[in-house]
Amino acid sequence: MNRELVEKVEKEIEQQFKKIEKICETNSIKVIKAFQDCNLQEMHMQSSTGYGIDESGRNKIEEIYAQIFKAEDALVRSQLISGTHALSICLSGLLRPNDTMLSITGAPYDTLQTVIGLGENPSKSSLKAYGIKYEQIELVNNEFDIKTIQERIKKQDIKLIEIQRSRGYSTRKSLTISQIEEAIKKIREINKQVIIMVDNCYGEFVEEKEPIEVGADICVGSLMKNLGSGIATSGAYIVGRKDLIELCAERLTAPGIGKEIGPSLGQNTNFLKGLFFAPQVVASSVKTAVFASKILEELGYKVEPKYDEQRADIVQTIHLGSKEKLIKFCQGIQKGSPIDSQVIPEPADMGGYEDQVIMAAGTFTEGSTIELSCDGPIREPYIAYLQGGLTYEYGKYGILKAIDEMSKFST
Repeated sequence: MNRELVEKVEKEIEQQFKKIEKICETNSIKVIKAFQDCNLQEMHMQSSTGYGIDESGRNKIEEIYAQIFKAEDALVRSQLISGTHALSICLSGLLRPNDTMLSITGAPYDTLQTVIGLGENPSKSSLKAYGIKYEQIELVNNEFDIKTIQERIKKQDIKLIEIQRSRGYSTRKSLTISQIEEAIKKIREINKQVIIMVDNCYGEFVEEKEPIEVGADICVGSLMKNLGSGIATSGAYIVGRKDLIELCAERLTAPGIGKEIGPSLGQNTNFLKGLFFAPQVVASSVKTAVFASKILEELGYKVEPKYDEQRADIVQTIHLGSKEKLIKFCQGIQKGSPIDSQVIPEPADMGGYEDQVIMAAGTFTEGSTIELSCDGPIREPYIAYLQGGLTYEYGKYGILKAIDEMSKFST
């Protein structure tokens, strides 16, 4: 890679890095204050096995999460395997047969479509199989279609509105907290009872506020992403209204038991340490995305977001234009990874996805997308979805390896 180009790019992104560092400072203060206000002690690092009845460490972690998100309650568990699993638990816990859920950000992420029961041959365990109805309203020019949303919810028959903050495998922009805030205000003008749920995956600590602060009722995310910092080795969270968290907990465990049980299985220290480092690690991931955006744009590729645009999540998309370039770029990211750098990823069928997907992630924790990773469905327009970077320096190295690998194909 041309050193002069790298130096030029890094000079031009300096101002963006300063903005990122300011957000990092704000969120770091938020975290340390929660640790202190909730009186976190060494005893809370201890773990439980078996039933984990009313375990103090687990309860303390959930108290801390509730404060950080400004929520009434939280469910933070290693038994929540992924973001999709947490979303499935949330939707299954809150919706009943003949209820209707409405997505106001168009089609959700591929795996959540499977949970809902969209497409041909829906799963017999999907929401659709249990008589739960689904509708969606598309974004218009990357903005909420407020007029259509208000007209639809006037009927007062929608139980839950779903907002997906990140873009998933779509070409739309990710949504900022200010956009979500405005949409929630407009919804509440018409319907004050409807449950508003935000899929917060990839968005935590990218901005200074979180969805609960701007009126969402419940918010869901994965510890394999931002808040785990590559330290948590499993888990996800659900935060929001106390009555809704109780329903989700009873879906995760059993009716009448809810949050009382659930062993931490050695994860308390990982969860707390991951959360402690999260503002800095998220900042590193955003810096990595900004660098990737600028240098790949300089090399002639269409990127989203642009390097100087406001960020709503850690995801950077690069339109590579061909199957071969997408594969080579992902293989380059793998070569720049600390783990399994000799492995050559190839497209493959994966559960929950209709198209073959290529995934590159030489990560310390399997599937940890806060660590540098890149993936994409093998379908036009052949977009690479890049995310993560535990440090900017490692992220930059991985990007340059990916560009180098792709250039070999080009020549």
